[in-house]
Amino acid sequence: MLGVAIFVCAASMVSCRNQPAPSKDTWAVVNGVPISRTEVEKYYRSREQAQGTTPSHDEALSLKLGILDQLINNEILFQRAKALNLVASDAEVESRFEQSKSSFTEDEFQKNLQASGLTVDDLKREIRRELSIQKLLNREVTSKIVITDADIAAFYASHKAQFDVPEMQYHIAQIVVTPYPDPGIHNRKSSDATTLAQAKAKVAMLEAKLASGADFAQLAMDYSENSSGQNGGDLGFIPESSLNQTNSAMKKAVLALKPGQVSQPILLKDGYHIIKLIAKEQAGQRPLSDPQVQQSIRQTLESRREELLRAAYLTSSRDRARVVNYLAREILESAGKLPAH
Repeated sequence: MLGVAIFVCAASMVSCRNQPAPSKDTWAVVNGVPISRTEVEKYYRSREQAQGTTPSHDEALSLKLGILDQLINNEILFQRAKALNLVASDAEVESRFEQSKSSFTEDEFQKNLQASGLTVDDLKREIRRELSIQKLLNREVTSKIVITDADIAAFYASHKAQFDVPEMQYHIAQIVVTPYPDPGIHNRKSSDATTLAQAKAKVAMLEAKLASGADFAQLAMDYSENSSGQNGGDLGFIPESSLNQTNSAMKKAVLALKPGQVSQPILLKDGYHIIKLIAKEQAGQRPLSDPQVQQSIRQTLESRREELLRAAYLTSSRDRARVVNYLAREILESAGKLPAH
């Protein structure tokens, strides 16, 4: 009798798996919640527009299958966030939405939105999911990561050569003002010089702000016309050998600075550069007692542990979910010859 019961149960499961999609527009169902073809197509068009290329039939289906899988994972995690009362509030969504718009003019934002095929509601819905999932992972994953002093010491012992600095290094940040703006680069103030006169005026304004004590990194994010501005102008550590290969005026300015000091504007071919020397690092073996060494190791270990735990959490959550991927089934049943959608 037990064998018959198992057979009946298995047959029922197969029947459930093979039942047709609730509608032609449903490409997956997660715990009873449908994910539509329309939603997948929107994100597909957005990616296609960003890449600027037209994929083949097989590539298009593969991309859509990948997008659908991401949406399935997000739906699983979002449902978990709702169950734990971790859904982002309207105020949090609105704040993130305004922040994402701040790098564009209203006209640029509307054009990008139209080209992507997404609506403001689509963006806000995605922001709510993103923030809610982040809250969930912060609680269920990140908060559980513990890196001990013993972990740090063990990493240092097995990677000691990694902390042997072969030459002097300079930790540098910059603000760039150019009369030749790149349309693909935006700062938080949407401030771009288009002539040399405008660049000079903007540099003078920045000098005045720096002289009054304004934060260099914030000014870089607000006004720099270089991609490094998104990181507060931070260029990281530059080895002395690389510095020797830069413009002589740039090298001279860096060598004249003490940590924490800011240079006068340097006019190069691409525009004005204002340089800040954040720190110098002497050549030689950096000891485990160095706070920067410990912080670097801690960040590396935390990143590795977080990646591992996030993957495990998603796998575990997906194992507990009821998921039916109708698009994947159609692709298999047609041996990859599913008509273009």
